[in-house]
Amino acid sequence: VQLQASGGGLVQAGGSLRLSCAASGRTFGIDNMGWFRQAPGKEREFVAAISHSTTTYAESVRGRFTISRDDRKNTLELQMNSLRPEDTAVYYCNAQKGRLNYWGQGTQVTVSS
Repeated sequence: VQLQASGGGLVQAGGSLRLSCAASGRTFGIDNMGWFRQAPGKEREFVAAISHSTTTYAESVRGRFTISRDDRKNTLELQMNSLRPEDTAVYYCNAQKGRLNYWGQGTQVTVSS
């Protein structure tokens, strides 16, 4: 499974961005998908995840971010609203298939104050 993330950029605080992740290859059987982020000097952290029926969010983004997936198109998206400077990070998409984890290459999100 290959994951290609896109949609990052520079935005002012309070603004919005929409991240996309396209999955290709042997995508049949993908279970959970999600987004993680890593800020400079910090460890990678969980942002949001989606199974075929439920969504989960980190407390820091709940109510501001919305995760969605389209299994027919093999895409994962993250709508980010009310962005804050502390949301600045490289965002990575993730897909789980059985016991295997797949990662995209990351897309930079920078929120200016």
